[in-house]
Amino acid sequence: GSDPWGVKVERVEIKDVRLPTNMQRSMAAEAEATREAHAKIIAAEGEKKASRSLKEAADIINESPIALQLRYFQTLTHISAEKNSTIVFPIPIEFLKLMRTRGSSSTTSGF
Repeated sequence: GSDPWGVKVERVEIKDVRLPTNMQRSMAAEAEATREAHAKIIAAEGEKKASRSLKEAADIINESPIALQLRYFQTLTHISAEKNSTIVFPIPIEFLKLMRTRGSSSTTSGF
């Protein structure tokens, strides 16, 4: 642009730029939106990996019924490590029916 005046420009250096406040806010909002979008993508990838791991665990437990019982005991052990814990053991209805059947044939019954 300076050739018609006989001035040859080889290099331009900018030392100080002052942006209007509105533009600074817009740039900051854009950067924040980009960071949030990136964080959501990372979280979604983590959820996808977790769901795959849970499916694999469910498949393993499905193949071996005792694996579910072992996992149950492991969970109870983990819970009981805390000092102020109350653990409720679920008892299958079939077990109670079996106990009632056996209890009715003896002289003492706990039910």
